[in-house]
Amino acid sequence: MKQLQRNDFFKYRFLSGIAQSPNGTATAITVSTCNPEDNCYNSNIWVKEQGDFFQLTALEKERSFIWKDDETILFPSVRSEADKKRVAAKEEFTPIYEINIHGGEAKKSFELPFSAQKLQLIKKGLYLVTGSIDCTYPDYYLLSKEDKEAVAKSREKEVDYEVLDELPFWFNGGGFINKTRTRLFLYNAETNRCKAITSPTFDVSQAIIDGDMIYYTGANYTKKREVYDCLYRYNITTKETTALYDGTEYFINHIEVFDDSIVLFASKGDRYGINENTDFYLINKQTLEMTFLTENEESTHSSVGSDCRYGSSSSMKMYNNVLYFVTTRRNASHIYSLTKDGVVTPILTKEGSVDGFTIASDTITCIGMYDNRLQECYTCNLTGEALTQISTFNSDVLSDVYVATPEKITITSGDLDIDGFVLRPYGYDSSKTYPAILDIHGGPKTVYGEVFYHEMQYWANEGYFVFFCNPKGSDGRGRDFADIRGKYGTVDYQNIMDFTDAVLERYPQINTSRIGVTGGSYGGFMTNWIIGHTNRFACAASQRSISNWISFYGTSDIGYYFAEDQNASSIYETQEKLWWHSPLRYANQVTTPTLFVHSNEDYRCPMSEGMQMYTALMDRGIDARLCYFKGENHDLSRSGKPLHRERRLKEITKWMDKYLKKQL
Repeated sequence: MKQLQRNDFFKYRFLSGIAQSPNGTATAITVSTCNPEDNCYNSNIWVKEQGDFFQLTALEKERSFIWKDDETILFPSVRSEADKKRVAAKEEFTPIYEINIHGGEAKKSFELPFSAQKLQLIKKGLYLVTGSIDCTYPDYYLLSKEDKEAVAKSREKEVDYEVLDELPFWFNGGGFINKTRTRLFLYNAETNRCKAITSPTFDVSQAIIDGDMIYYTGANYTKKREVYDCLYRYNITTKETTALYDGTEYFINHIEVFDDSIVLFASKGDRYGINENTDFYLINKQTLEMTFLTENEESTHSSVGSDCRYGSSSSMKMYNNVLYFVTTRRNASHIYSLTKDGVVTPILTKEGSVDGFTIASDTITCIGMYDNRLQECYTCNLTGEALTQISTFNSDVLSDVYVATPEKITITSGDLDIDGFVLRPYGYDSSKTYPAILDIHGGPKTVYGEVFYHEMQYWANEGYFVFFCNPKGSDGRGRDFADIRGKYGTVDYQNIMDFTDAVLERYPQINTSRIGVTGGSYGGFMTNWIIGHTNRFACAASQRSISNWISFYGTSDIGYYFAEDQNASSIYETQEKLWWHSPLRYANQVTTPTLFVHSNEDYRCPMSEGMQMYTALMDRGIDARLCYFKGENHDLSRSGKPLHRERRLKEITKWMDKYLKKQL
C-alpha cells in the first residue's frame, strides 16, 4: 500500500450545491477540483437522471446553479469576449446562462445589472435575486451605460485607498465591505426589469419564497451593524412590507415556512451568548403572534471539520410540511426532522458528516463523508433507512494508499468526559517508537469526527501518530458543554492536556520527547496558549491564531462583539480580563520553537495576531519562523489556492520534522 502524498488532494473531487429538479427525477451538483497549473479550482455542473452522474458543463467556472424547470438549469457565467471586456472595465453585472440537461449548448438567458449572489425562482419568468450593492450608488442598476462608465471612472480614482465610516469595515473572504449591502430584487425575465424591494442601507441575511410572499431577515444600519436581525414579509402582489419581528430580544439564525406559520431558529443569548444554539419558535402568518415551539440543545448545521470540502450546500429542506435539517450530535452530523407541533426526530444518524442534502419523491439525497472516505452522494428514505451510495467521484482516489482509522478514546477530565481520536502511523510496528502531533480544531464551537482529514492523514503517512480531541467549548454536546465564555485557556486547556496524558499512557509507542502541537483559528489561540503554559511539546505550529484579545477586538471583522462576548468582559471596564486570556501575556514564558502561519487577507484573525507572538518569541531568542501567504484569507487550509495549501502543509511538516524526527 502506497503512502498518501502531500499534494494528493489535487486529485480529490469536492461536491457541493446539491439540488433536485422540480419533478424530482434528476439531481444536479457542483463538482470542483484543484487546478495546480493555474493555482485555482475548476468547477462544473454534473447531473444524474438515470444511471451515473454525467458532466453537464465544461467551462470549469460553473460553481452555482438553480433549476429553471424539469429539464433546464440556470447558472451565472462570463463567456463572451464582450462580457469579459465589461468585467475588465469594472462594470457590475451578472450574465445568466441556461442549459438543457438532455443536450445542447449553453445559451445566455438574461442578465442582471448588478453582482448577484443568489437566484431563486418564484414562478415562470419571475425571480428573487440577492445582489451585492454599494449603497453610495444604490441605483447603479438603473443607470445608463454612460453613467455606469462614469461611476467606474470615479471608483478607479479611489482604487488605492479606502474610506471607513462603518462597522464592520471588512469581512473575511469579502475584503473591505464599508458601504456594501446585500439587497433583494425582483427580476422579471419577460420585461427584463429589476425592482429593489429592500432599502439601500438594509443588509439581507436570508430570504425565502412562500407563494406570493417573501420572508427575509437582516438589519438596517448606517454606522454600525448590530448582531440582531429582524424579520420582514414582502407581498409581491400588493408590494407591501410588514415587520414580523423588529426587536432585539432574539438572535435569528434561520427561517423556514410551514403551511400556516414561519419557524424561527432563534436564541436569546442570555444564558450562552452569541453562539447559543437556537430554539424553535413559530410566528402565525395571519395573526403574527410569536410562540415558543420547542427547545433545541444542539446546533442546526454541521460542525464536523474537514479540509476536504469546497463550496456549500443546503442543510435544510421543507418537505410535505416537515422540516428536515442537519444537526451535529457528539462527533458527527446527522439529519433530523421537525414538525410544526414541535416533534424532533432523528432521521439519518450514520457516523460521519452530512455536507448538504435535498429531498424529492420521498427520498433524501445527500452529500456525505462516511467510513473515513471522501465525499460521495447517497440516498435514503425519509426514515434514514436504505442508505445507498449513488456516486463514485472519489472511489479510486484512496484505493491504494494508507488511510489510518481514527481510534476513538473517551477520557475523564475533571467532571467531563472528553472524546478524541488517534491515527496510527504508516507501517506501524508496536515494537518501535514514533513522534506525534496534537492537532486542535478551530471554532471553538466545532468538532473533530471520524471523517477524512487530509493533513492529519498525510502526517500519519509521514510516520507520525496524530491525535485530536473535542474539549469543552466544542459543539455536539449541548449548550452548556459548548459554553466557554470567560474560560478560554482554563478548562479547555486542561481537557487537552488530560487527553494528551491519556494518549501517551495508552500508546507507549509515542516518544514523549518528540510531540508537536498545531491548530488553526481557536486551535491557533490554544497553540499560543499552550506554549506559554508548558514546555512539554518539542515544537509548535500556530496557524491563523489569536494572541491578543485587546487588539483582536479592534481589528477582526467580528472582533467588536466576539471578543467581549467570548471573554465575558469589556474592553473598557474589564480590560485586564481580556489581557489575562491573551497568550501574548505569557510569551515571556515560552521556550517552544514555534512556526506561525498567517495570511495577509485574514480579517477573522488578522495577521497582526500572529506577528505579535512571532515578535515576542524572536525578541527573546526563541526559535521562530513566520510564513504568511499573500492573497489568502482565514480559510487558507480549506479553500486557499491549491499551491498555497500545499506549501502551507509543507512548511508545517518541515517544521515538525526538524524537531521531532532528528536523531530518532
